[in-house]
Amino acid sequence: SGQSELLHLAGSVLLQFLRVTKHYLPHVARLCLVSTFLEDGVRMWFQWAEQSEYIDTTWSCGRFLANVFVFINLLGQLGGCVLILSRNFVQYACCGLFAVIALQRFAVFLIHTSGDRRCCRPSGATRASASGSRTLR
Repeated sequence: SGQSELLHLAGSVLLQFLRVTKHYLPHVARLCLVSTFLEDGVRMWFQWAEQSEYIDTTWSCGRFLANVFVFINLLGQLGGCVLILSRNFVQYACCGLFAVIALQRFAVFLIHTSGDRRCCRPSGATRASASGSRTLR
């Protein structure tokens, strides 16, 4: 019948497609999995000054430590991506990418829990309290 012929044709086309692409699909899959890290690392490379200035301004840690933080993130992300895409030390690369995520989460935690929150709010922002409103400085 017409339906079984159509299914047979679709199966044949799919098998041909898989034969042609079976050598490329694992690489494409790996690229998709690390694409966020790759994009973030490349962005850090091209926006190095902005990234380190933001870290320095937010943490008041100095340009040197801000550059070290950006460098660790960049190296961890791009290095991990290269190792995963080249299929070398994949387990270590995945652990390295996880460590970068943990480092970034810790950095966000520090930014949001620092005693001086002027970097996070405009100057003169007010917050209501039980006794009225007060200015955050």
